[in-house]
Formats: sequence, structure tokens, C-alpha cells
Amino acid sequence: MTIALTLIAIALAILLIIRFKVDPVISLIIASVFLGLSAGVGLEKTVTEITGGFGEIMGEVGLLIGFGVLIGSLLQATGTFRALVEIIARRVGGKLPYAMAAALATIFPSIYVDVQVVLASPMARQAAPVVDRKKGLPWLAGAIGIGIFAGYVFVVPGLAAVAVAGLLEVPLGRYLVFGAPIGLATALVTTLLFRLLLRAGLWNELTDIDPDEEEHPDNPGHRTYLARADAESTPRDADHVATDVEDPDAVPERALRLPLLVRLSPILVPLVLIAFGAFMELFKRSNDVIAFFGNANIALFIGLLIAFLIGRTTLGGDGTENALSSGFRTTGEILLITGIGGSLGAVIKATGLGDTLKGLFSADAGAPVLISVLLAWFIAALLHFAIGSVSVGAITAAGIIGPVVASTGVDPVVIGLAIASGAMFALHVNSNFFWMFKSLLGLSTKGALKTLTLATSLGAVVSLPMVLLISLVA
Repeated sequence: MTIALTLIAIALAILLIIRFKVDPVISLIIASVFLGLSAGVGLEKTVTEITGGFGEIMGEVGLLIGFGVLIGSLLQATGTFRALVEIIARRVGGKLPYAMAAALATIFPSIYVDVQVVLASPMARQAAPVVDRKKGLPWLAGAIGIGIFAGYVFVVPGLAAVAVAGLLEVPLGRYLVFGAPIGLATALVTTLLFRLLLRAGLWNELTDIDPDEEEHPDNPGHRTYLARADAESTPRDADHVATDVEDPDAVPERALRLPLLVRLSPILVPLVLIAFGAFMELFKRSNDVIAFFGNANIALFIGLLIAFLIGRTTLGGDGTENALSSGFRTTGEILLITGIGGSLGAVIKATGLGDTLKGLFSADAGAPVLISVLLAWFIAALLHFAIGSVSVGAITAAGIIGPVVASTGVDPVVIGLAIASGAMFALHVNSNFFWMFKSLLGLSTKGALKTLTLATSLGAVVSLPMVLLISLVA
């Protein structure tokens, strides 16, 4: 009954948002209240979980979102992303989605997924018209989504990968040897398949891009996006990309003269700090100083300080203040919808879904490899779909299956990879990441479902046969 009610609540939220055009904040609160009361959580505890879930998510990602969006706004104002796109257009062109998916899956899995999407989305939005006039944005969005989560679950030191390996007592080195190739292959194959779906008519820019994007000066609106696409699709030297598109917020010459590497330092410095801290922790060489500067909140704040100094130097006081004001407007919207997504997740956890699944599923001693792998995949997929957190879904599934792994006769690394694969399935409206992704990439709810939800679902399905192949040699 708990599972059925959870699925009904999720379907209710999706229906209200897409069919009846109810604001996502209102829809998610309605779904949370419905689930809490129908599942027996109780009036008082439902309210407690809604408010507590909001506060918990804000404590985890509130500063990350705020600092990251402000960095992006300042980099946008200094023309950093446009300059980077021009270089990318010359070097990789239409292969950018594959490059981003591969990089996010293999190079940056130590970075928090929230930080990854905050830092990757501005570049994706700027590069979209260069990649494809009308479908560059959804293609890059799908590539970002699967790249982030393929690394998160398959590649050490991704949080979910490390957690699953630890719960199943799989050495991290062994998990990395098998998981990294699966993560990279999943990201690339899914990006290709997603491109084929877009060519088949999956995308409709009139309904899948947020129509309110024009209200945010730091995020190009739909008409600006198409105008830039028209200009950039015209054959010309790559050095002149988008120079003839009307731009009311022209970048000062002082900013353009600054070396690109310096302008990118607000992103690069936090990434280096976070990655260094994660690896030092992984190899047990960390200390208080490394942990302090490797903390994602501190690292991004340092990045914001660098961006602020660059802004004051190149944009002046008024220009910097305008860029920050634009970022603050965007931040408020993202924080609210992200927090409400956390509220629904908290109510779902309060229903005791994990205990329900543990009672329903158990592995029989000596079960065939195929059955064990499919069971692990299914439990992780169901938990993630219901709870809305890839890491929580994977960790809960590993906790349920861990005690009986030995009885299956299947190598624990194979079970761990199956859990990782299933935990990616269908990231959707009950995830705070979903709403961050939607807002940062300027998508409608339908557009986010067509990109993030579909891409992660494809990734879960694509990676499953790879896990089965690993089971033959592990």
C-alpha cells in the first residue's frame, strides 16, 4: 500500500504540473500533504516532515546554489562563457555533448552533483546554438544529466559509488576498475541514443523551454536563444560567433582583454579545491585545513570572491551590482522549488518505504546471477523513483541487499554495479536536483522530464547489460 500511495502522489504532482498548469511549488506541497495523510504519517508529522525536509535540503545545498548562481551571473557579465563557447566551437563543435558527458562522468565525479549542474549549465546554454540551432539545448541538457549521474554512481570517488562499495564491502579500487568503464560507456552511449530521440521529434521548443526565461537577464530567453541560433548557424569564421546578435548588455573591453584562464578561475579554483579535498580524504591524507578548503561551500565562496574581484576590476561597481542583482533574482526561485522538492522526499521517507521494500524483497540462496542482478537493479530503481534521491536510493538498496549478498553466490561488485545502474532510473519531480536542473537550464517541467528524466532512465537501461557482462568475468 505504501508503494502504491507513493506512486499515486508522484503521479498527482506530475499531472497537476503538466496537465493543469499548477505551479510546481503548489503541486509538490499538495502531493506531500496527500501522501502524508493517506499513508498514515499523521497531520502533525506531515507538517514536520514538509518543513524539516525543506530545511534539510537548504542546509545541504542552499549556499551551493546561491554561490554557484552568483558566480555564473558574474561570469556571464564578463563574457567568459561566450569566449569559452567560441573556443569549444572551434575545437569540438557538434561533439560538445559527448565531451561534456565524458568529462562529467570521469573527471569530476568527486564534485557534488549540485555543484556540477550549477557550473555546467551556463556553458551549456551558451553553447547550445553552436551545437545545434534548435536542439542543442536539450541535447546538452541530456548529456549533462547522464554524465553527472553516471559518474556519481559508477566512478569512485562519486558519493553513491563510494557508499555502495562500502556497504557491500567492495574494495574501492576493484569497484573503480569495473565501474569507471561502465560509467564512461553509459554516458557516451546514452548521449548518442538521446540525440537519435531528438531527431525523431522528441523536442518542442515552444512547450519544453520555460516561457518565463526572458524575465531573467542572466539567462537568455527563448526568443534570444533562437535569435542567437539563427546568427550562429550562418557559416562564418568561428571567431565571429554571435557578434552580430543584438546584445543590450555588451561586455566591457576591459573584461574581454582579460585572459580566459583568469576569467575561468572562479570555476577552476573551486573544482581543484573540492577534488583535492575529496582525493585526500579518499587516500586518508586529509587534515583540518584541507577539509576546510575542500568543503564545497567554502570552495564555491572562494570562487565567488574571485568572480567578484574580477567583476569589480572589469565591470566596475555598477556592472558588478547589476550582475549580482540578476543572480539574486534567479537564486530565490531556484531555492524555493529545490526546498519543496526536499519536502516531498522527506514525507516519502517518513512513510517507511524502505522497511516495506525490505519486507517484500529478499534474495533466495543460490539465486541465478541474472535474477540477483535484476532484483538489485529493480530495488534500487524503485527506491530512487519513490524517494527522489539517487544516493539515498542506492544506499537504501545496498542496505537491504547487503546482508544477503553472500547467499546469492554473486560477486558483490556485480551487485553493487547493478544497484548503481538501477539507482539512476527516472530522476523526476520529487528530486530537488530536478528543479535545480530545470531552472538553471531554462526548461519547462515537461522539458526537464524529456531531458533529465529520460536521459537517466536511458542510462539505467543502457548500463544494465554492461553489468551483466561484468558478471561473466568478475
